[in-house]
Amino acid sequence: MAKPALKAALLSPQRPLGDHPLLVVGPSLGTSTILWNRTASVLGNDVDVVAWDLPGHGVSPAATATFDVAALADAVVDLVDSIAPGEAFHYAGVSLGGATGLQLGIKHGERLKSLSVQCSGAKLGTPEGWLERAETVRSQGTPVMIQGSAERWFAPGFMEREPELSSRLLHALRDADRFSYAFCCEALAAFDVREDLGSIRVPTQVIAGALDGVAPPSFAEEVAAGITAGGGTATAVTLEGVAHLAPAEAPAHVAELMRSLITWTESQGAAK
Repeated sequence: MAKPALKAALLSPQRPLGDHPLLVVGPSLGTSTILWNRTASVLGNDVDVVAWDLPGHGVSPAATATFDVAALADAVVDLVDSIAPGEAFHYAGVSLGGATGLQLGIKHGERLKSLSVQCSGAKLGTPEGWLERAETVRSQGTPVMIQGSAERWFAPGFMEREPELSSRLLHALRDADRFSYAFCCEALAAFDVREDLGSIRVPTQVIAGALDGVAPPSFAEEVAAGITAGGGTATAVTLEGVAHLAPAEAPAHVAELMRSLITWTESQGAAK
């Protein structure tokens, strides 16, 4: 199983890293760092926001071999070490990016200060569904996913209210490497960490969109319950009027929730 190479973009103002807490944010399948632009603009004065792209999406190079979600988590740690060696960081991710966050909490918990899992779950979809999608995209390309993704990603009326942002996100999907997208689907097909949630000890918030058909609020509640059952700290929050891309659909609300978690976690660290 290969570990993919990831690249990232700085979404907060240019300044020396280290003077502000580091926040690393991850994308949903088919999107890019664009997903986080608006939320990052709200948070950027208080934290350094680094957004990574999935293999073959945005600025990250295409994958050349199969990988799993745990390998994505390893690659995120490598990415952080390339810009802030050994530093602990806050993490937030959407859908596949959120699944990567859960793997970070399970496998690299010592590196995390806080975890925000958004529009995601400990298991997403069915293996059969993901493998079928992988085969479809390999043979037909990512544009075949645009209509279905638009319906899944956005709450009714969002595309009409925000045509530029929704168009940019859908263009990111169109431009993604078909083979890398398929590898991501296969990683999701194998992803199931429901039995491992109790090992997560980092303070965690799990955010769901009330209109999300991919990762409904019950998924967020399952993740939070699994973490707390193991003795960890986790809360689940549902955002009304939001579907599958919370940072794009409700940036102010998402930023407020994330700021509260980051501020609380930083204060706990300072008190030790």
